[in-house]
Amino acid sequence: MTDAPHTLVLPRARPAIANMIAVASGKGGVGKTWLAITLAQALAGAGRRVLLFDGDLGLANVDIQLGLAPKLDLGTVIERGLPLDRAIAPTPGGFDVVAGRSGSGSLATVGGPRLRALADDLAAVAPRYDHTIVDLGAGIERTVRQLAAWCAMCLVVTTDEPTALTDAYAYIKLAAADDRRRDLRVVVNMASSPAEGERTYGTLLKACKSFLKLAPPLAGIVRRDARVKDSIRAQTPTLTRYPTTAAAIDVEAIARRLIAGK
Repeated sequence: MTDAPHTLVLPRARPAIANMIAVASGKGGVGKTWLAITLAQALAGAGRRVLLFDGDLGLANVDIQLGLAPKLDLGTVIERGLPLDRAIAPTPGGFDVVAGRSGSGSLATVGGPRLRALADDLAAVAPRYDHTIVDLGAGIERTVRQLAAWCAMCLVVTTDEPTALTDAYAYIKLAAADDRRRDLRVVVNMASSPAEGERTYGTLLKACKSFLKLAPPLAGIVRRDARVKDSIRAQTPTLTRYPTTAAAIDVEAIARRLIAGK
């Protein structure tokens, strides 16, 4: 695993918001959005007040996976200068959501002033909830990292694919460069077994220790589960459609650890 190329460090415009959790990945296809949705529902099922914010400004798809057709989305809020809470909508999963604009890359180039205004809006809304989960876009672009900088914790999702591991390492490298104190944790998704998930995490951890002098802890391992794909196709959360399936149980375990502060 090679070191990531140097990229300009971003200043943090405001302190991180304590109850905000970013869900990130270095690349697409690792189940990041599915994890964000399932974690939101798992936390809500445990009695927590949860807001899921679709922060994929390029290719939002939380609404698609949930089968929602929101009256207002994040794109409308940004374009019209509306308060963010106008776009908050309840879901059948027991949590609230701010949907992005699916199928449009137009928000990926949102400028710094509007992003800062959005951060102010999120800071005002977040205290209404126990947890605000931000589903970031895949990659390490400027807007992704600025959104992540608002969150006190970041769950970096990876799989055992070599490219997923390399890109997760690159994300951790740049996130740590932006702020060395950031609470970065790893979720291994689509693991063939818990033991395989531990090995995948060990590979990433070794690279982080060797090159970055960092040891991001393991937030959890989610087993590969064919019912996940079926629930996504059905536009129904996995915890609703298959509440006792392996992947759902694994995400609930991650939620319990987060609630316990572990």
